[in-house]
Amino acid sequence: MRRRRAFVGSDQGSDEINISPLIDMVFILLIFFIVTTVFVEETGIEVTKPQAASSVQLEKTSILIAISANGNVVYGGREIGSNGVRAVVRRLIQEDSDIPVIIQADESVPTHLLVRVIDEAKLAGAQSVNISTKK
Repeated sequence: MRRRRAFVGSDQGSDEINISPLIDMVFILLIFFIVTTVFVEETGIEVTKPQAASSVQLEKTSILIAISANGNVVYGGREIGSNGVRAVVRRLIQEDSDIPVIIQADESVPTHLLVRVIDEAKLAGAQSVNISTKK
């Protein structure tokens, strides 16, 4: 006596769509866009920039150094002081010697501090030192 096995629904096609390859593709695209995106590096503090009519937009990535209203010199969210500017700039321009240095100085910063930071950046070998302004 042989028994026949009955397969329920075996003759009908499945109505489910396998979306796991689609999810894999979306994750791969997400990783691709994250890796290829140029990240904007911020200084970590807010400064009130002075206004300038002749300001221009820089296209390249740059080294951003901020000088706060109370005289703190900041790079990447940590205080480096005016004495630390040379070491930071020298380390970063080893990767790309054409990378510009942008100083975001508060409008109330004393001129002598701004000039000292510019000098330190140039002594480190920076080809281009700019001051960030609002247009």
